[in-house]
Amino acid sequence: MSVHRIGLVVPSSNVTVETEMPALLRRHPTSEFSFHSTRMRMHRVSPEELAAMNAQRERCVMEIADASPEVILYACLVALMVGGPGEHQRVEGAVAEQLATGGSEAIVRSSAGALVEGLRALDAKRIAIVTPYLRPLAEKVVEYLEAEDFEVVDWRALEVADNAEVGCIPGDRLMEAARSLDLTGVDAVVLSCCVQMPSLALIDDAEREFGIPVLSAATAGAYSLLRGLGLPVAIDGAGSLLRADVASVPA
Repeated sequence: MSVHRIGLVVPSSNVTVETEMPALLRRHPTSEFSFHSTRMRMHRVSPEELAAMNAQRERCVMEIADASPEVILYACLVALMVGGPGEHQRVEGAVAEQLATGGSEAIVRSSAGALVEGLRALDAKRIAIVTPYLRPLAEKVVEYLEAEDFEVVDWRALEVADNAEVGCIPGDRLMEAARSLDLTGVDAVVLSCCVQMPSLALIDDAEREFGIPVLSAATAGAYSLLRGLGLPVAIDGAGSLLRADVASVPA
């Protein structure tokens, strides 16, 4: 069984992506993965701290490149979406260019780009989302997704500013917010529009309850990593996006 090395660039206060991503990919039927992280300082999810965090990107990319990963995930969704439409493409391109200059051929993905990729793979046009962010940042996320031609029919902002607290949001609070959404005509629900807000244990049950595809920043990230590596998308218990029949959808 092959082992694939994955690099994660994460906010310093993030703990969830390093929990949910290994848990997801541990279920893969044909491959094994190792995970290697580098951290950007960030505690409060605010425009100022996100900008300061993004300014650390080049250092973090250099550090993670030393571990020779096959693929790198820039794992902070809102940090890119606040940059305006198309920011995930610009950042992924800049990181790839930096890596190539240093002799690395690592594939580059981002949580922001992965969510867009995952929603398109599900052919979801009308969506509803739950975010942990303060309302002004949540509005930026909505604007970003609408610029990618999704209609955000309804959304919730849990208004948690402390990123460490985001990682402790209980599942019942998340589901309460999701159940309050107007899902009329909605194609998919993004249960956690943030890699720090835990939701993995909820995805399958939520999908059965709502009767439509349910995904998260984490499941979208796993989907994008597997597609980038050319591996089968077939992981049990993580929603429609990670079922094998979605794997043939063009990125």
